[in-house]
Amino acid sequence: MEIKSLAELKRELSLMHPAALAGICIQLARYKKENKELLGYLLFDSNYEPGYILKVKAEIDGLFTELNRNNLYFTKKGIRKILKVTNKYIKYSPHKKTEAELRLHYITRLKESGVRMIPGTALGNLFDGQVDKISKAIETLHEDLRRDYTEELKQVTMKEKTGKG
Repeated sequence: MEIKSLAELKRELSLMHPAALAGICIQLARYKKENKELLGYLLFDSNYEPGYILKVKAEIDGLFTELNRNNLYFTKKGIRKILKVTNKYIKYSPHKKTEAELRLHYITRLKESGVRMIPGTALGNLFDGQVDKISKAIETLHEDLRRDYTEELKQVTMKEKTGKG
């Protein structure tokens, strides 16, 4: 079966009756949890991004409190799971500000968790990768926001280099 292009799909959807379009959306949401979450974001959360950010931060905080710190293997696995959840929620929002804020919150909580992140190890590389992604997201923001987020990023990474946190 041939996969249609986005332009073809968009053209066809624009010709549909609203009730038929709603039926298609419901059918898509039925097949995959991620589609349902995206539809929920588009319908309920996209109009008020700060509220969405607060909800996601609360979920990240909850996941960090449940983190198993008894065994390093399970700790790493839990940290990667939290990152996967964070990335999923970042993917729903088209705003780079949301991405920068959620990634900053993630690495801040990661630092506060007390897990040692030695440079060159899996966790150290994960942390460095997130810092790079935050920097790229910050570059696209307005200069006032850029300055604020850059300062916050410096504070988190300074804690990393000095061993505080």
